[in-house]
Amino acid sequence: MILPPWPSTPPRHGPVVLREVAPKDVAMARELSTDPYVPQTGSLPFDASSEDGLAWVTRQQGRHSEGAGFSFAIASAVSDEAVGHCGLWLKSLDDGLGTAGYAINPRHRRLGYAVNALRALTDFGWTVPGLLRIVLHIEPWNIASQRTARRAGYSSQKFGVGHRIANGETRDMLVYEVVRPGA
Repeated sequence: MILPPWPSTPPRHGPVVLREVAPKDVAMARELSTDPYVPQTGSLPFDASSEDGLAWVTRQQGRHSEGAGFSFAIASAVSDEAVGHCGLWLKSLDDGLGTAGYAINPRHRRLGYAVNALRALTDFGWTVPGLLRIVLHIEPWNIASQRTARRAGYSSQKFGVGHRIANGETRDMLVYEVVRPGA
């Protein structure tokens, strides 16, 4: 699948800017990997080394060209320090569907970064031709993420049985979604 071009202006909302993942983000990746849950949902190993972090950065840099979607570092709009990661995955774009995900480093949580990043990511999503719906898959125990989704305008739609996560395991998830305005 050919995706729209990378945004010429980085998406932003409030104190957050979404920018390309860069080699300077290895430290962010390493910190993110200390959360035992994060490696279960993506390709970042637990307690990543510098080499693991750089390999993860390189994979994120290739997501757009391989047609998977847009992988962003969540950065402070003031300092450009990466505080987390988010992505808009578009393998079902032909069906008008995108999937979003986000993770904030432990020391930057509860500061509003996740809500602002998800709002920026969603606003950016509406610039993608043909994208009609964006969904989030959230573990039922993850109350903070459910709160983030609701604050960013997503609503709970259903309980998804047997959703496949990155490590090949299947889990039951809550499905939150937002629909393109006017669609």
